[in-house]
Amino acid sequence: MKRRTLDIVFSVGGLLVAMLVLVLGLVLQNQADFAKTYVHDQLSAQKITFTPAKFLAPEEKKATCLVTNAEKPLVTGKQAECYANKYIALHLSEVNGGKTYSEVSGEWIAGGMKDATLAQQRTTLFMGESLRGMLLNAFAFWTFGTIALIAAWVSFGAALLLLVLSVLGFRHMGKAAAEPVSAP
Repeated sequence: MKRRTLDIVFSVGGLLVAMLVLVLGLVLQNQADFAKTYVHDQLSAQKITFTPAKFLAPEEKKATCLVTNAEKPLVTGKQAECYANKYIALHLSEVNGGKTYSEVSGEWIAGGMKDATLAQQRTTLFMGESLRGMLLNAFAFWTFGTIALIAAWVSFGAALLLLVLSVLGFRHMGKAAAEPVSAP
């Protein structure tokens, strides 16, 4: 095979791969934007606002993210994680000595479903754990969007590198003599 032919094959192949990687980057960018926008829109619709710092309990003030986000609307995945793990989880741990919904529900059922206090704790824990789970799902979706964005930028960098290498290959092809490639 001639050196010129080899340069053409590698350069054209590099351009094709660069285009594929660029398309992959664009798809990843689109999905990252979708994830961020979707989470933002869904959280905004809930109209959750962090408690003002002056009203935070001493235990709540230990969570830096609660203080940092004080009085801000909850609109990002990172904020959702903070609210779920530092605010809701703290308050749920104060219901019936830190028992979970499942534990309290089991006690309530075992007691013949007559204890009004356990019934109220069961309802509180169910609602709190459900909201906490939903917020953590929003955080996970947000995180996937962040990872997709990073992958998009890596793809754009790889596409650019392949483009540069292909251009250099075409440039070399113009300079290469139409001689066979010698074996080492």
